[in-house]
Amino acid sequence: MSIRVLDPTIETTASEHQAAPRLSTLKGKTIGFISNGKEGTSGFFSHLEKLLYEKYHVANVVLHIKSNYSSPADLHIIDEVRMWDAAISGLGD
Repeated sequence: MSIRVLDPTIETTASEHQAAPRLSTLKGKTIGFISNGKEGTSGFFSHLEKLLYEKYHVANVVLHIKSNYSSPADLHIIDEVRMWDAAISGLGD
């Protein structure tokens, strides 16, 4: 009998990036949400969106839900992130 060991890591190597500079304000900014699509994220993002509009006066909130909760975000989401001033990724059950 043989033992088969599986490697759970993603096939590609992540490239290194620097963190974006901190925003001085959220007023007038576009904030993007990337959700893993699980049940617990709906209420969280809904409440956060309300806070961002009412307290921080953001211009726009964009929500994208990944097609598979356990995989990286889809390429069309990654392409759109470049147009956002900030992104928040969330997960829940």
